[in-house]
Amino acid sequence: MFTTDYYLTRFVFQRALAFVYLIAFLIVVHQFKPLLGEKGLLPVPQFIKQANFSSFPSLFFFFPKDWAFLLFGAIGVLLSVFALTGLSEKFGLLVSVLVWSFLWLLYLSFVNVGQTFYSFGWESMLLEAGFLTIFLGDVNSKVPIAIIYLLRFELFKTMLGAGLIKLRGDECWKNLTCLNYHYETQPIPNPLSWYFHNHPEWFHKMGVLYNHFVELIVPLGYFMFQPIAWIAGLFTLFFHTMLALSGNFAFLSFLTAVLAITTFPDAVLSKFIPLTIPVTLTTPAIFTNIVIIVATILTLLNIRPVLNLISPNQIMNTNWDPLHLAGSYGAFGSITRPRYEVIVEGTNDQMITEGTKWREYVFFGKPGPLDKIPPQIAPYHLRLDWLLWFAAFNQTAQDPWFLHFVEKLLEGDKQMLSLLKTNPFPDHPPKFIRAERYIYHFTTPSEHQKNGNWWKRELINTYLPSVSLEDKNFKNVLSDFGW
Repeated sequence: MFTTDYYLTRFVFQRALAFVYLIAFLIVVHQFKPLLGEKGLLPVPQFIKQANFSSFPSLFFFFPKDWAFLLFGAIGVLLSVFALTGLSEKFGLLVSVLVWSFLWLLYLSFVNVGQTFYSFGWESMLLEAGFLTIFLGDVNSKVPIAIIYLLRFELFKTMLGAGLIKLRGDECWKNLTCLNYHYETQPIPNPLSWYFHNHPEWFHKMGVLYNHFVELIVPLGYFMFQPIAWIAGLFTLFFHTMLALSGNFAFLSFLTAVLAITTFPDAVLSKFIPLTIPVTLTTPAIFTNIVIIVATILTLLNIRPVLNLISPNQIMNTNWDPLHLAGSYGAFGSITRPRYEVIVEGTNDQMITEGTKWREYVFFGKPGPLDKIPPQIAPYHLRLDWLLWFAAFNQTAQDPWFLHFVEKLLEGDKQMLSLLKTNPFPDHPPKFIRAERYIYHFTTPSEHQKNGNWWKRELINTYLPSVSLEDKNFKNVLSDFGW
């Protein structure tokens, strides 16, 4: 039940997971208030009036206030740093359990009231891994092998789930053409995405084949004897390194790579980490019993995700319990073709005419100006930019949060503007806002050499006609949503 063969594994894993928590809580501190605060795009106080605690357990049912969002986010940052430095494991087993418990509880509280802005699969992945880490023990205790294997099983669900959803999804995964589009149409490309996209077709087909190998075959190796298990983990690390190099996937790739650490035994890690393992390691009987109970419960909870994996109607990125203890994961079952972008513009003109000059709002991550090179953002997550990628799938503005976002721009809301790279109206807010919907394509190498642009685009339709704060119809729509 307990072993010393994964002492270094635990050492590395805990610090790596603490880093993921740190990123997640820094995102909370910077973005939660403008997106979900009392005056955010989807205010938490309004959400909890319609939700029930049993379905969305969160501390913010008791403290739905901006001060609480900032305070608990800051506490999350401090606890993450405490765990990252390893201090959480040096003050005894109780301190270790408490630190990891509070990290899990705090982040659960944000996720469960985060609505569409926290609806990503990696939120549940972090919570599932974070809960298991509560029971990994401290520097003076042996490593519970059951927890190591449950973490590997989360990795298994993530990888195999992604592989199976692809086989059951878009035909391009079967004819090996998905990567012809993926680098261009992924949510937020990075500086190397353009280069990956412009590789020859044989390169893309080889990439799809490697994807199928790593997601469908390699996961079976996670549970085999060594060295097969750590070799499978190495394939997984290489795969997610390539993903991180080719695009911005928030902390998904990094978190999956962190889970892959659990496949590496001390015999491998000791060659790179000069750490002396204590001669005497003790595990209190009460902790042993708790681990047995937790491992049993989580094994039972994972029955439903397993049934989902083998189901022809597989669902990806779904948590089956409100505590996010045993989720189902998967990504990119379908590949978008082509890429749509919503471009938000404003003007100070008092009337809209054919000669009206519109100025574009530029975001940190999402494409906009054609000569703007895609930035490197990950493992940080730009939640507003990601939601705008989803919003562009619709022909016209349908998301309530988007209309509230436009209202914030018309008001010159400083919190909201802090989430944008540039504000074209620094002195006073614009009179009108509109949104246009474009198709974006990467330029070819020859086109880039001629004009220096990374993108080219074609106007498709008006996403949101020009509106102002005096627009009665716009006011009525906002009023219908309670704003």
